[in-house]
Amino acid sequence: MSDMEGRKKRVVLVLDIVCFLFSSIYGLPTAKVLEYDVDGGRDLDIFDINEEAGLNLVEGDIVLDERQSRNSIIGDEYRWPRTVPYYMEDDLEINAKGVILKAFEQYRLKTCINFQPWSGEENYISIFKGSGCFSSVGNRRVGKQRLSIGSNCDRIATIEHEFLHALGFWHEQSRSDRDDYVTIMWDRISAGKEHNFNTYNDTTSSSLGVPYDYGSMMHYSKNAFRNGTLPTIVTNIAAFSDVVGQRMEFSDSDLLKLSRLYNCTQASTFLDSCDFELQNICGMVQGPGATTEWARLTTAPGGPSTDYSNLGKCTGSGYFMHFPSGAADAGAVAQLESRLLYPKRGYQCLQFFYYNSAAPVDTLSIWVREYDAAHPNGTLRLIKTIDGPPEELWQLHHVSLDVMTKFRVVFRGEKHGPLSAMGGLSLDDINLSETACPEHAWRVKDFSNVMETTPPGTPIHSPPFTSKEGYSFQMTLYPSGDTGYPGELSAFARLVALPGDTGQQWPCPWKQMTMMLMDQHPHIQKRMSNQRSVTTDPNTILSDGSGLHWDDPRKVGVEVTTPDGTKYFRGPALGTSVYLTHLRARSRDFIKGGDAIFLLSMEDVSHLTVTQPVPPSTTASPETTTTPNNNSTTPPSDACTDVECLNDGVCVLEQKKPACRCAVGDDWWYYGEQCQYSGSSSDNLTVTLAASLSVLAAMMLVTVVSVVYVKRSMNRSSPDSNLAMSNVNVEERF
Repeated sequence: MSDMEGRKKRVVLVLDIVCFLFSSIYGLPTAKVLEYDVDGGRDLDIFDINEEAGLNLVEGDIVLDERQSRNSIIGDEYRWPRTVPYYMEDDLEINAKGVILKAFEQYRLKTCINFQPWSGEENYISIFKGSGCFSSVGNRRVGKQRLSIGSNCDRIATIEHEFLHALGFWHEQSRSDRDDYVTIMWDRISAGKEHNFNTYNDTTSSSLGVPYDYGSMMHYSKNAFRNGTLPTIVTNIAAFSDVVGQRMEFSDSDLLKLSRLYNCTQASTFLDSCDFELQNICGMVQGPGATTEWARLTTAPGGPSTDYSNLGKCTGSGYFMHFPSGAADAGAVAQLESRLLYPKRGYQCLQFFYYNSAAPVDTLSIWVREYDAAHPNGTLRLIKTIDGPPEELWQLHHVSLDVMTKFRVVFRGEKHGPLSAMGGLSLDDINLSETACPEHAWRVKDFSNVMETTPPGTPIHSPPFTSKEGYSFQMTLYPSGDTGYPGELSAFARLVALPGDTGQQWPCPWKQMTMMLMDQHPHIQKRMSNQRSVTTDPNTILSDGSGLHWDDPRKVGVEVTTPDGTKYFRGPALGTSVYLTHLRARSRDFIKGGDAIFLLSMEDVSHLTVTQPVPPSTTASPETTTTPNNNSTTPPSDACTDVECLNDGVCVLEQKKPACRCAVGDDWWYYGEQCQYSGSSSDNLTVTLAASLSVLAAMMLVTVVSVVYVKRSMNRSSPDSNLAMSNVNVEERF
C-alpha cells in the first residue's frame, strides 16, 4: 500500500470517528437517508443478464456438454432422483444462497422434489457464481453438474427456472406445437440469435400432455432477443401478450408437468388446504365435547356478507365456516377439527382468514389434538388464542405449530358475551404446511386506489417490525414507482431504530429481509406470490463514504416522526425500483377486496457464510434411477484407489473398470484418462479457422493451376475456343 493510500485511509477513519462521536453526543444522524437499487433500475430478464455477460448459450441459458447434441432426447435416463443432492460453492453471494434455500422450500411445498446437501452421491448439482444464470437440461450423469447463479440472478423465480432446466425441462416456446399459439417475428430478432427460437419435435421434448402455457415461468418474454423496440413473440391470443415471460412463481402447468415427469403423488411439505367450497368441508369434523356446531354458510347475520375465496368476484357465491356466537347460549363451545395429519418435519405453519363479528369477549383459540400409543384418542394442547377486537374485514393469521406425531388442528370458538341476535366467528381459506411462518404481515387497504392516486416518487412505509433477534426493520413502497419508474411498484427494505432498542450488534451481520406481495389464492400451492430479498452485509460501505450501510440507524439514518408523535430513526435502504409492474400487480389475487398484503420476514443467514462440508467419499445415490449406460455403476469403495481424476473429475465404473468422468462448463471441458487436458470453444474456433484457411489456400492453388493449364490447352486449339474462353467467369464460394 502506498503512503498516499495510507494517508487517505487514515483521514477516512478520523472522519468516521468524528462523525460517530458527533452523532452519539448530539443524536444527529446524516442529513439524508439513502436508497440503493440492487437492479440498477433495470428489469433484466435471465437472457438479458447472460447477453450482457457475453454468453452465447443455447436458448439463452442452457449449457450443452460435448456429448450432448441440441436434439438430445430427454427421457427417464436423464431424471434425477426425487431427492436431488446439491453443493453450494463458496463464491456464491450470501443473498443468493438464502434465496436458493427459499426456492428449494417452494419445490418442497408444491412438488415431490426435495433437495439435500451433497453427501457423496455419484451425481450432484454444484451451484456457483458464474457470469450469468444458466444450467444443463436434465441429469447429465457427469458427476459434478454445474448450475450458475451469478450477479442479478438471485430472484427466486430465476433460481426455480434454472433448476427446472436441471430437472429436465426446455423452454415452453420451444415445444413442437409452439406455432399454434405464438408467432415468432423473425425480422425483429437480433442477428445471430435466431437459433434461440428453434423448436423440438415431440420425440425430443415432451409436453407431457399439458396444454401450451402462456403463464409458464419457462416461457420467453415477448421482447426476448429483440433488435429494436418491437416484440419478437406475438401471442395468437392477444390477452396473453403481457402474460408471457412471468418470473414470479411456478404456474399450475409447470407444476403439473413436473409432477408427471417425476410421478409425484404428494408434495413434500404440504399438509392441507380448505376453502369450504365442497360439502364435505375437506374432511373436517365437529369435535367431541362441543355444545354447538360450526355451520357452512355463504353469508352470516352481522357479517361476513361473503366468503374470502371469492371476495370481489362473485357476489353471493362461496362458502365459509361460521360459529354463530351471538345467538348461542353463554358458555357455548364449537370445535371444528381437521382431518388426521401426519407430520414429517416437526414444525408447521397454519394460515387462515378470520372474520370476527362477535362480542369482544368471545374467543377463537387454536389447539392441536395429538395421538400416540399412550393416548389413542388424542390429547388436546392449546397453541394460541387469537386476540383482537371485532373488525369488519377478513383478517390474515399465521400460527406456528411444533407437532411431532399424528394430529388434528382444532379451531375452538367460545361464547362469553351476552346473548345477541347477530355476529359470530368465521373461518375461510385454511392452509397448513410444514414450512416456517412469515414473521409479519402489512396490509395496505384500498391498494388499487393507492396505486392510482399516489404521485410518482412518493413512498409509503410499513409499520416498523421487530425480528426474532431484536432488530427493527421496515418496508418502503413506492405505489406509483420511484422517480423515473412509472407503472412500477418500487420496494426497499431498511433497518430502523425504535425508542428503547438496545443490545443489537452493529453493523447488523447477515440478516436476510424478504418482501413478499402475497398472491391471495385460496390454495397455497397455487399461489404465484412476488418476492425479493436483500441481505445485510456488515462490510458494505455507503456510496457517499459516510459510513457502513447496515450500521445503527441512529448513526447513518434520519429521525422521523409518525402521525401519533412517535419518533424513530430510519436507516439506508436496499431494494429495487422494478419490484413488480402495475399490470402484474392487478393480475391474479394480488389485490383482493381492494387490499394488498405484504408478508415480511428477517432471518439470520450467517450460517451461509461457512463453507458447505465436502463429503469424504462418493456413495450411491439415495434412490435408484435408470442410467444411460447399464454398465456404468457406482464404483466399490476400493475400485478408484489407484485412479486420480484431476480438475474436479469423478471416478465411476465403465465396463466394470474405473474411469474418470470429467467436468464440463458452458464453453469449456476437460478430457483425457485423468481429465488432464482442457478444451474450450475458443480453442475449437482457432483450430477451425486454421483448417479453413488451409483448405482455402489449397483450393486457390488448384484453381490457379487449372486455369493456367486450360489456357495453354486453348492456345493450341482454334481461335473460336479463345472467344468462348473470354466469356467464362470463375466464382469461388466458401
